[in-house]
Amino acid sequence: MTSENRSEIIIGSAVLAAAIAFFLYMAQSTGLGGDGATYPLKASFRSAEGISVGTDVRLAGVKIGSVTALDLNAQTFRADTEIAVQNGIDIPDDSAIIIASEGLLGGNFVELVPGGSPFNFEAGGEIEDTQGSVSLISLLLKFVSGQDE
Repeated sequence: MTSENRSEIIIGSAVLAAAIAFFLYMAQSTGLGGDGATYPLKASFRSAEGISVGTDVRLAGVKIGSVTALDLNAQTFRADTEIAVQNGIDIPDDSAIIIASEGLLGGNFVELVPGGSPFNFEAGGEIEDTQGSVSLISLLLKFVSGQDE
């Protein structure tokens, strides 16, 4: 084996190791490698703009789940949402759920704001206190036009 072949094998091995490390990191950060131990909760938003299936659900800034379903309710004209929350994280039954923004240029995520109730949601429970997304465009238009609404 020549030194050129050895260097090609070493470089190829390094590239393969980097690709495997990247795949493992991606699987961990997106939850693909998780144990799947979650329970569902439901919520109905006036506007679910900016979120989709797979969007992070966070509590105190920490990812605790993701959005698993998002459908339009034809009777109420609201966005019915289902989220999956990690087992072991008990959410008080008077908690709120908000669609929040990561910043001016960042994406949106779903945030759970825990209440103070001693009772927790059961699997499949519905969060009543919801706040939909706020459109940055409509806020800017109101500011520019001088509307006070």
